[in-house]
Amino acid sequence: MTLSVLAEIMLIILLGMGSQWISWRFQMPAIVVMSVVGLLAGPFFDLIQPEGTFGDLYKPLISIAVAIILFEGSLSLNIKEVKGLGRPVIRLITIGALLSWILGSLAAHYVAGLSWAVSFVIGALFIVTGPTVILPLLRQSKLKPRPAKILKWEGIIVDPLGALLAVLAFEVIIVLTNGTADLSRLLEFFIGFLLAGLLGWACGRGVGWMFKKGYIPEFLKSPIVFTIVISCFTLADEIKHEAGLLAVTVMGMTLANIGVRSIEDMRHFKENISILLLSTIFVMLTASLTMDTLFDILQPEILAFVVLMLFLVRPLSIFLSTIRTDLSLSEKALVGWIAPRGIVALTVSSYFASILLEEGYTDATIVTPVTFALVFFTVCAHGFTLEPLAKTLDLSIDDQPGVLLVDSNPFSVAFGQFLQQLNIPVKIVDSSSEKLENVKEADLPYHHGEILSEETEHSIDLTPFDYLITGTDSDAYNALVCSTYIPEYGRHHVFRLSVEEGETVEDLKPTIGGRVLFGEGYTLTTLSKAIENGFEFKKTSITKEYNDQQYNQDRSEREIRLFVHRKSGELEFFTPDSEITAEEGDFVISLIPPEEESS
Repeated sequence: MTLSVLAEIMLIILLGMGSQWISWRFQMPAIVVMSVVGLLAGPFFDLIQPEGTFGDLYKPLISIAVAIILFEGSLSLNIKEVKGLGRPVIRLITIGALLSWILGSLAAHYVAGLSWAVSFVIGALFIVTGPTVILPLLRQSKLKPRPAKILKWEGIIVDPLGALLAVLAFEVIIVLTNGTADLSRLLEFFIGFLLAGLLGWACGRGVGWMFKKGYIPEFLKSPIVFTIVISCFTLADEIKHEAGLLAVTVMGMTLANIGVRSIEDMRHFKENISILLLSTIFVMLTASLTMDTLFDILQPEILAFVVLMLFLVRPLSIFLSTIRTDLSLSEKALVGWIAPRGIVALTVSSYFASILLEEGYTDATIVTPVTFALVFFTVCAHGFTLEPLAKTLDLSIDDQPGVLLVDSNPFSVAFGQFLQQLNIPVKIVDSSSEKLENVKEADLPYHHGEILSEETEHSIDLTPFDYLITGTDSDAYNALVCSTYIPEYGRHHVFRLSVEEGETVEDLKPTIGGRVLFGEGYTLTTLSKAIENGFEFKKTSITKEYNDQQYNQDRSEREIRLFVHRKSGELEFFTPDSEITAEEGDFVISLIPPEEESS
């Protein structure tokens, strides 16, 4: 069946985003689903042929998409985030990368049977992990902050470094095989990458300066940033092939560390674009493979090389490079195992396969099968094992979704204590040290600071908390906090308590603020008074014999329903506009008057 170009584009996008939804719905690694879907749609059922359809535009489109994804990832590299992690991260991106290059090259030569020239080129290329594979894995797994930050920083920094080393290895090979010491090629290489780094820095500083001076209107900021990213990548790549990856990484890091507020406002939009690009590009790449390439993957020497890269090269390079750092043995084990390769390895390897063949290295024909074998097996192995391994090594956050409470008041303190009894992670955030005294007396976890402060973002670990509830004495402030954290938690997981009847922000736009908690008339004041008057928290079990309908018939008018604790661990809070039905195995949590507690 032959599809039109428009129909094929539609199908690629549909398959990519469908893969993302399936991975979310069934808790599977997204990159694994995308790889399988691409193989099924391409070489197996021949529904799409992206490389043939797009022709000469195929590689440039993928390159631009990779540049945007890498730029978006580098925007999260704020130096403040790596306090206490500087030494391990620097070791990993220097000594660790060098060891991985050398060991990977040795494995490619002695196990995969490649020539020294080809081995050192792909050995450099295979040190990359990158945001295209690391960030989706970290998004789905609840790793503790320290190993998550290490993997993120290593992946994003080493991505352009791997391409840079591969180009360097190729240039050195050409110089050595020419018979004459043509050092001008090496000088050209270093100058090219230096200029690319300077170009990225200049673009980052330039965008930041224009934003701060107000020279770009709000509605043009995102389009102009994307235009500059693509321009920066293209100009650098024209100076020296693969230097564009370095340029956009430097540009993103520069913007992330000069305190431009608009970048934070745009970040979630860019994340959405990045997810769309990642999904479609991964499907395109895997769908463009041929059956011959897939059969080549099953060659014993290729499989042996992949096994060696998984179980020896990566772990050994990590353990050796982190000697005398403060990384624990479990952290070294996790980081030493997790190193999925992704889009950058696939795209750059095809470029080097072609130019190595042009230079007469016939064994470069298996570069693409070797690369895809390593990408596919690492994506599957690391995608399915990250979460269980993190749990085994005690490096994951509890699966039970937690609740972040903003402001310490009688209700939030009592509510926090009850959540602790249910083994639900909880933390109270307040900028008032005086109000936090009650929290300390109740022995509850807390953070002293302003929830809207940038410093709080880097000093508090938000990973364990899936829900946010604001309960200050200002409706407007509660709405502001909720609006700020909606991109982080999702609109259905951000709530606020009304302060007083008639003093709400309901007349504001519906996009502002979180969902109002509990039923009509249950304000912060009434809830706090209920706690002071002796109301108690009650946990009602819903069973086959005692269902939700019977519970609602039995409960009194004064009982305040708070949330349903699902048997899966999820929490569903009652709101004025929600209709929640508790099912068998769930618990209904409510506040009841003291006389009902004693009866």
